[in-house]
Amino acid sequence: MKKIDYVWNIFLGYLILIFFILLAGSLSAQSPCKEDICVVEFNAGWNEANSAKYLEKLTDCGTKRILIDKGTWQKDFSIVVTPTIIIFVNGKESKRYQANIMMVIEEEQSVVQEKIDEIIMEEF
Repeated sequence: MKKIDYVWNIFLGYLILIFFILLAGSLSAQSPCKEDICVVEFNAGWNEANSAKYLEKLTDCGTKRILIDKGTWQKDFSIVVTPTIIIFVNGKESKRYQANIMMVIEEEQSVVQEKIDEIIMEEF
């Protein structure tokens, strides 16, 4: 009887270990929005004048603007220049657009929308 209890204790220990591994993986930097396809603009408060004006006009995706002045956004998502636009698909980064030396996003709405449409077509 004691041998069976020992086996169950080991089994339970492995289950708990797997649970914590899965939990740790889910806590890593993921998309800050809930939609399957999400476009996030990371910017700084002092650079808001250079935000992408078209972000809310994108279709078939969620959008969000995040100021990296506070919190750990910059570190969590490796933001080195503002603004930075990242397209997340199911919580994972799919495409990144970074500002030029003038701190302006060069990619127009049509370029970002084409990438979103491409992602949608790939899912079929």
